[in-house]
Amino acid sequence: MMDQSSFHVSTGDQSRVAARPQLQYFPISFFAATLGLTGTTIAFQRAERLLELPFAISNILLVVSLAVFLAIATLYALKAARYRDAVRREFDHPIKINFFPTISISLLLFSIAFLRLNSDVSRTFWVAGVVVHLLFTVTILSAWMQRSTLQIQHINPSWFIPMVGNIIVPITGVEHASVEISWFFFSIGLIFWLALFILFLHRMFFHNSLPERLAPTLFIMIAPPAIGFISYLRLMEHEMSGFELDGFARILYYFALFIFVVVLVQYRQFVRIPFYLSWWAYSFPMAAISIATVLMASKTGMPFFQGLAYVLLIVLAAVITLLLVRTIAAIVQRKICVEEE
Repeated sequence: MMDQSSFHVSTGDQSRVAARPQLQYFPISFFAATLGLTGTTIAFQRAERLLELPFAISNILLVVSLAVFLAIATLYALKAARYRDAVRREFDHPIKINFFPTISISLLLFSIAFLRLNSDVSRTFWVAGVVVHLLFTVTILSAWMQRSTLQIQHINPSWFIPMVGNIIVPITGVEHASVEISWFFFSIGLIFWLALFILFLHRMFFHNSLPERLAPTLFIMIAPPAIGFISYLRLMEHEMSGFELDGFARILYYFALFIFVVVLVQYRQFVRIPFYLSWWAYSFPMAAISIATVLMASKTGMPFFQGLAYVLLIVLAAVITLLLVRTIAAIVQRKICVEEE
């Protein structure tokens, strides 16, 4: 008769057994947390400098953002080393593939965050981010063109990430390389934003709505025009001394603001959604419209934009705090990094 002790698994063995599946299901979308945290860092950096906030927390936020990025990158690197098939399945997935460029976008955002702190560090992040993001852009666009399994219901705002992420490049690119490189990436991001935006509207108007898990990604629609506004200002300030605002800059900002309002009035839909990692889609677009509004306040000097900037920064801080609390709770309760049903 078999000894019953042979069925016993020690606590250490149990933890190792539990850890392996969790690592296997560690999602690429976790990098969206870095986008939100780093975007928030940049928003408060701009506000501290342009709005002269009475307090400074951007350096603390930068340290937290770096720590989170390194932790996520380390875990995903371990997953890639141990579970290559799992990574390949994510890359072959019509939606998850779009989150791989959040790695390169994170590098570009750190380049922005470090620009006034250490130019050499900023340049290093920028070069790495540009090279990796260009590779992702070409690879993912090629995958879209070659796959015959893509369908209209696969289109959602996460599709903006690989292509429209190129718009971020000029924000520090004008400092670190030829301005022509920045115009190259800005052009890619701008044209693909318009094309993908039309495709997404077609899907929303004439096909089924987004599934509950992906509903928070609607906020991503705010980011392209908001980041486009920020990037365009950087390009034009580099080209023209004393540049303030022109018609195109205003079009980008006001369209971002309009999309923000359109998404905001649907708040009842969002408050009913249970916690998913996709909640982090709220964060970076909120940071983008906050930064754009801080710049509008600085450029126009209008009290309306200054007041709006303060409101958006408060909301952004509340959103980030909520996301951190809910994510930590989900990790403790082991509700994430599990096999999807």
